[in-house]
Amino acid sequence: MGMFDGVQTVKKQLVLTFVVDTSGSMSGEKIGAVNTAIQEALADPELRGAGGADADIHVAVLEFSSGCHWQTQMPVPIASYQWHPLDAEGGTDLGAACRELSKKLDRSAFLNAPGGSAAPVLLLMSDGEATDDFDRGVNELKQNKYYKQSIRLACAIGNDANLDELAKFTSTKEAVLKVHTPEALKKWIRVVSLTASKVGSENQPTQGGAVDSAQDTAVTAVVNLTKKDHTFIEDSTSGDDWN
Repeated sequence: MGMFDGVQTVKKQLVLTFVVDTSGSMSGEKIGAVNTAIQEALADPELRGAGGADADIHVAVLEFSSGCHWQTQMPVPIASYQWHPLDAEGGTDLGAACRELSKKLDRSAFLNAPGGSAAPVLLLMSDGEATDDFDRGVNELKQNKYYKQSIRLACAIGNDANLDELAKFTSTKEAVLKVHTPEALKKWIRVVSLTASKVGSENQPTQGGAVDSAQDTAVTAVVNLTKKDHTFIEDSTSGDDWN
C-alpha cells in the first residue's frame, strides 16, 4: 500500500449564490422563468460536477423585494438543495441585498469550509432599479475583500432594468447581459452558473498568492459563449416578450 492510499483530500467549497429580484414587477412570467431555470440548473449533472476534483459546490439564494431574505441560513450542497419557488411582490431593496451579501462573504459565515473556499460566485437578476439606498449598499459590499475576489455576473431582465446599477454590482458593464425572453433568461442562468462555477473552482482561492482574476476569466468566457449563441443573438434584436 502506497503512503497516499486511502487518503482523502479535503476539497474547497465554492458558494454559488443566486441574488434574485422578487419585487412586484417580477411577478408572472419573469419569476416563473427564474424559478424553472434555477431549479433545472441545480438538477443538471454537469453543474453538480462542475467543481471537479478541486471544489464542492454549495448553493445559497438571496431574494430581495421590500427587504431581503435567504432561502437557507447557510449554503447547502448542490446535490441536496431543495428549491422553493419564489414569489414576487413589494419594492426593490437591492442596497439591502448588497449589505446582506457583505455580511455573509466572510470566514465567520459562508466562507468557513474546512478545506478553504474557492472564489465565490454571485449571480444577480433584476428587472428594475433599486428603491432603497443602493449606492450605500454596493459601496459597503465593494469594501469586502472576498467580494473583490468573487465572480460577479448580472442579468438585466427587460428594458426597464437599470444597467448602471447592475454594472456597479459586477464592477464591469461587460458582466451584464440584457434578456428579453424567457428562453434567453433560462439559457443565461444555465450558461453563467456552469461557466462561473468551473472557473471559480479552478482559478482563484479566496486566500493565498497572486493568481489570474477569476472575474476576468469568467466574464470573457461568458461573453464568448453568449455572442455566438443564436438564442442571445436573436433575443438582442427582439422587443420584450414578458406577460
